Amino acid sequence: MTSPTYDVVAIGNAIVDILAQAEDSFIEEIGVAKGSMQLMFSPEEADALYAKMGPGREVSGGSASNTVAGLAALGSKAAFIGQVADDQLGAVFAHDLRAAGVHFDTEVRPGQPTTARCLIFVTPDGQRTMNTFLGASQFLPASALDETLIASGAILYLEGYLWDPEEPRAAMRKAIEIARANGRKVAFTLSDVFCISRHGDDFRKLIDDGMIDILFANENELLALCQHEEFEAAVQHIHGKVPVLVVTRSEHGAMALVGDERVEVPAEPIAKLVDTTGAGDSFAAGFLHGQAQGRSVKDSLRLGALCAAEIIQHYGARAEVDLKALAAEKLG
Repeated sequence: MTSPTYDVVAIGNAIVDILAQAEDSFIEEIGVAKGSMQLMFSPEEADALYAKMGPGREVSGGSASNTVAGLAALGSKAAFIGQVADDQLGAVFAHDLRAAGVHFDTEVRPGQPTTARCLIFVTPDGQRTMNTFLGASQFLPASALDETLIASGAILYLEGYLWDPEEPRAAMRKAIEIARANGRKVAFTLSDVFCISRHGDDFRKLIDDGMIDILFANENELLALCQHEEFEAAVQHIHGKVPVLVVTRSEHGAMALVGDERVEVPAEPIAKLVDTTGAGDSFAAGFLHGQAQGRSVKDSLRLGALCAAEIIQHYGARAEVDLKALAAEKLG
């Protein structure tokens, strides 16, 4: 087995986020559960909602791409596989990811639909409500996978959001096979309760079949996955099914279950909660970077909490401070 070239190779939606402030009444008006994600199935639907938005800002996003951007900022070697269209938003996404230090060379998809976009409404309490048009990203075929690249990553990282469309779902199954055949680990983030409601049986089968080495979830996602109403019951339900379980619990911190070892850390203090967009993505970046650097589980959790705390104090899902310097200052 050859040594890995990359710490993490991720597959996910290639999305440009458009963020705007909104009141709770507007979230009720558009009929979306606050703090959740819903899919928009046509560019016309996306355009109609965009027309209702207040002044916004465009920031390259996408769950797994946010994570690899965070990994690169921390000093890890990361690569991303995802599909954009041959349009302006696609060019913005590719530029931003490469400028962040992430290897990205998935072939552009010609024609329609456009590059994926996510319309994000941030309420005064910092909660983000996402409305996503998957565009070109939902047609990522297995043939677009760079098998050599996947085999070169110590960890293959997959996002639950991309499981919804049929083509990328098949691509991710193939990617898991490639990673497994090359002795690499597979990490999976559940992404949202919405994803579990649609594909929970698939996710549970992946776990039961031993296909997942590292599972990321927030508390609500874990409850939905395990079909329990109580957190400790859900933890015990999944105990032994994945080698590493990482659960974020908002202001209550985070925990990891590694074999029979359970480690918990508190949330990092913040000056002000501004926008929770990308908090889980950044947490995953910190944890995976810590593990890639050979740090303890506790230090990896702390690093994840530090990255998440930085993200939620400003708009957008990409860091605005030097994460490497922040990690050195707080953890040494």
